Amino acid sequence: MANPKVLDLYRRFGGSALGRWFFSRIVCQQAPYFGSISPTIVVLEPGKCVATIPHRKRVQNHIGTVHAIALCNLAELTAGVGTDISIPASMRWIPKGMTVRYLKKATGTQTGTATIPAVRDEHSAEDLVVKVEVRDPGGDVVFDAAITMYVSPKKPAA
Repeated sequence: MANPKVLDLYRRFGGSALGRWFFSRIVCQQAPYFGSISPTIVVLEPGKCVATIPHRKRVQNHIGTVHAIALCNLAELTAGVGTDISIPASMRWIPKGMTVRYLKKATGTQTGTATIPAVRDEHSAEDLVVKVEVRDPGGDVVFDAAITMYVSPKKPAA
């Protein structure tokens, strides 16, 4: 996996609510913009990342629902962290594109689930399409995304 330290850290802290909160704050220190949605990563394993965001005033739009961009941030967070721990250690990744659909008004705590496909060949670059679904507290899909991650072999150290 690309970043075994991240998965090891999650395995160390992810067994409790406080530990998952702490791990999520560490992720937000590395990528500060994600802190704007106050995420908590609740499941992290190769091929899958699940995170929640609370419905708070700072993520609301003008009609009182969770803002579309907050949902996009949740999708990118789950896809990125999930990709980071799922691809081979010899590879790196970067988001290349994102297609989203807003399916229903988002109210309450939102849960995003990213499903990361396996890399076909760790010796050549490829696009991985990571699927993300965001569900409301009733289990309805309110948003989905397909995030294209460009994965490629790491450059040799100079």
